[in-house]
Amino acid sequence: MTAPSSFSFASYACLASIKGRHIAEGESPARPFSRTEFQRDRDRIIHSVAFRRLKHKTQVFLYHEGDYYRTRLTHSLEVAQIARTMARALRLNEDIAEAVALAHDLGHPPFGHAGETALNEVMADYGGFNHNEQSVRVLTLLEERYARFNGLNLTFETIDGVIKHNGPMTDEVRPTIAQLDQDWGLELGLWPSLEAQLANLSDDIAYMSHDFDDALRAGLITIDQIDELPVVGAVLGEIHYQHCNLSMGRLTHELTRRLISYFVQDALVNTTSRLADLNPETAEDIRTAGQALAGHSGQAAEELAALRSFLLAYSWRHYKVNRMTSKSKKQLAALFDRLLSETNLMPTEWQDKLKDQTRAEKARTIADYVASMTDRYALLEYERIFETGPILV
Repeated sequence: MTAPSSFSFASYACLASIKGRHIAEGESPARPFSRTEFQRDRDRIIHSVAFRRLKHKTQVFLYHEGDYYRTRLTHSLEVAQIARTMARALRLNEDIAEAVALAHDLGHPPFGHAGETALNEVMADYGGFNHNEQSVRVLTLLEERYARFNGLNLTFETIDGVIKHNGPMTDEVRPTIAQLDQDWGLELGLWPSLEAQLANLSDDIAYMSHDFDDALRAGLITIDQIDELPVVGAVLGEIHYQHCNLSMGRLTHELTRRLISYFVQDALVNTTSRLADLNPETAEDIRTAGQALAGHSGQAAEELAALRSFLLAYSWRHYKVNRMTSKSKKQLAALFDRLLSETNLMPTEWQDKLKDQTRAEKARTIADYVASMTDRYALLEYERIFETGPILV
């Protein structure tokens, strides 16, 4: 996509990769409309197997609970849209913001955070499981599509943005990331690009807003319950004043879009203020700033925290969600344990990966296999392995 002729990038926008790709590939083939390196990253992510599988991976509700609830795929698309919008408003590089946004959830296992909890528990003796590290494994090791390398061989900036989408890594560094740091020099103590910081903000804005929409549609919460919440109450008041007696579908959509607008506008204003205070001149100035330059105001941050607490109590831990969470955790744990004890139940191509591996390495490979599953494939695989009757595929 070519920017309008009147568009000029900020001097601190991330326009070129400082380290290129882990495996050198050369320039994109010369064509009349050749892609930038970050456009190539985005396209590789979209065409990956892991990205397509997000279509049937849980955000909050399992795929069979309704056709209109968000999935990991639709969530990732919403995050990317918000990230692009904010990047353009700040005269930054939309392409890397989009690439980081689209890639940030590729490592999520089936059944959402319940699946992550289950895999972390069964992997406790083998290094645990973390969805952010798993995203890096997908991007650098597990995708097997290209002739010359495993993974997608993305640019340093995109990988850096995925690894640090919550900021610099100053605590325990997961093994996959530690190895990549040793091989490539990730400079884990520095901040990622401003575009990657915006992608992180966009993730919070997207799920906080659309989870209200899904929870209302599912009947887990009611309008009366949320009418006194920060921001939400004021937005609902505006909607009722401007549009009387809206249907629930129109009301929830209006609420969602206005919540997104409110938090996006706050992030843009506050980030602009931080940039004015620091006055960075280059993308490297952003990385070495010692603080996040993209962020919300103190008031908006508190409001987001209040909304998160409400959703945690009344939606994410609603008894109906808890029931599905409990079942899915037990099924995923049982599936992992059975595959680890009887590796000959694995598909042939995955059994081949297990040859000459230690038990810990086998456990990691099996975790890779289970994490790659969609919700429905995990349910079907559980049925294939544990049920004795005929299975209809």
